[in-house]
Amino acid sequence: MIEDNRLVRDGLADLLNAQPDFTVVGAVESANTALLKETKPDVALVDATLGNGDSLRLVASIKKTTPATRVIVMDLLPVREDVIEFIRAGASGFLVKDATVDECVKTIRSVAQGTDVVPPVLAGTLLSHIAETAMDHSEAPMFQAVRMTNREREIVGLISEGLSNKDIAQRLDIATYTVKSHVHNILEKLALHTRLEIAAHAHNVRKSEGEIAAHAHNVRKSEGDTAARAS
Repeated sequence: MIEDNRLVRDGLADLLNAQPDFTVVGAVESANTALLKETKPDVALVDATLGNGDSLRLVASIKKTTPATRVIVMDLLPVREDVIEFIRAGASGFLVKDATVDECVKTIRSVAQGTDVVPPVLAGTLLSHIAETAMDHSEAPMFQAVRMTNREREIVGLISEGLSNKDIAQRLDIATYTVKSHVHNILEKLALHTRLEIAAHAHNVRKSEGEIAAHAHNVRKSEGDTAARAS
């Protein structure tokens, strides 16, 4: 946990350590690369408003230092644009600081199990906004150019519909761990970090394909009109 407010840090650490399936391996006020490398945590909680104003860079640094660590960003009132930037940096979940104990624990468990979690107040509009903006400057390869299996493409489509690994497993009648394996491969092939980015990428590709199809239709229509006038 990286939180510069000592009262919040100590209180949350005690709360989490009281859970039977949680162990807080470190609670610090600023970035500590050595601690990350030593403990390799499953989940890292990062305050979005650290005093040094470098929370965004810290999230990216955590993903670079320990790629398997899933990052949850904590904030009082997350702004949509900030959420998008944190997703780009590699965040997998968001937790509002006025959340209840149950909500806090549930969010951490969900993220640890591979689910991406966004603040409820943003959930209705976040994915569509990410699809329009978060991938605009992405260096990930185009979806069509990546060699993917039919099953992987199918799972990408289901992720973009908002289905969890468990839901996808039930839909495709396969094991949940098989879905996780496919998701891992998809992330590697697309050079992405989270399921949210997969959903955004897929939406962005569909949008581009729609624009290309519309352009081709207009070209054909224009050629037809020209031919009709010529005859």
